[in-house]
Amino acid sequence: MNIEERKVTLKDLYEDYFNDDEDGVVGYGEKLNIRPAYQREFVYPDKKRDEVIRTVKKKFPLSIFYWSKNGDDTYEILDGQQRTISICEYMDGNFSVDGKYFDNLPEDIRRDIESYQITVYVCDGTESEKLEWFKIINIAGEELTAQELRNASFTGLWLTESKRRFSKTGCPAMQLFDDYLTGSPIRQQVFEKVLGWVADRDNCTIEDYMGRHQHDNNCNDLWLYFQTVVAWTKAVFTDYTKYMKGLEWGILYNKYNANTYDPILFCAEVKRLIADKDVTKNSGIYEYLLSGDEKFLSIRTFEDDQKMEAYVRQAGLCIKCGNHFEYDEMQGDHITPWSKGGKTISENCQMLCADCNRKKSNI
Repeated sequence: MNIEERKVTLKDLYEDYFNDDEDGVVGYGEKLNIRPAYQREFVYPDKKRDEVIRTVKKKFPLSIFYWSKNGDDTYEILDGQQRTISICEYMDGNFSVDGKYFDNLPEDIRRDIESYQITVYVCDGTESEKLEWFKIINIAGEELTAQELRNASFTGLWLTESKRRFSKTGCPAMQLFDDYLTGSPIRQQVFEKVLGWVADRDNCTIEDYMGRHQHDNNCNDLWLYFQTVVAWTKAVFTDYTKYMKGLEWGILYNKYNANTYDPILFCAEVKRLIADKDVTKNSGIYEYLLSGDEKFLSIRTFEDDQKMEAYVRQAGLCIKCGNHFEYDEMQGDHITPWSKGGKTISENCQMLCADCNRKKSNI
């Protein structure tokens, strides 16, 4: 890999600056791709953004910028995206610093800013070499997410369209399913989540799925799948609760969408289960209703004093097999199962040996 050091004035950096959600961000006479596929959306806090401009005004040096050279005498930013956009947005008149917009500054200060030079290291090598270098120089900064690194390997129309739908502030995916999703779309967490769901559907890895679709002209398969998950979720569970946020809805859809459910019954059951003090995991209510498996509810277990009371009452004998066991060799069990209305109270507690309790659980 070849690395060249060069000085670039801010006037040249800002030349033909263009920032658009759909078409990306470019500058340096349209030769610099400021936000490549693997870079996150601009998220610099105002305080940091303003300090970049103050540093320039004071003629203090900024940290080194890293660019990657393409084969057609164009470049893309490896490191320094946030500082570059801060500078260009200021020179474009989109924010003020200390009460002054760029156009409001005295002419001599504007000239000083335009003539300010940044130090740029330009690397020229293979795609894998440039990606590896990008990983190395970002170790000291905010670490890349796994999905951001995947994006660097699967560029193309499919990725561009996918990021538009899943990776932008206020993107279509968040507009449809914001109350159900956790994570930041900008940091690619929503995109990664949905890719994980569709990869589960296809019984493959995220990398496999991205590789299969990298050269598609659109992301219709992914988008239609996501819309189907959204529609199924809202049709099966018609009343939203806060416990639905962050659940693996795509995985649940993949497992249970072939079955038929009663949304009216589910609505009533969700309310009943949320009110049941023996249910300690309300987020598990939804998969419990889909599967019938109580393990998703984490039913409250008996307290030690309740179990000891039952142990003494039974004189240490297992109710099922009649054999005597030490206290710590036995387990608390519901006499009337929770599913049949039994509560986790002393009167409903019996002690079984581990073997009998396991056999009962398997019935």
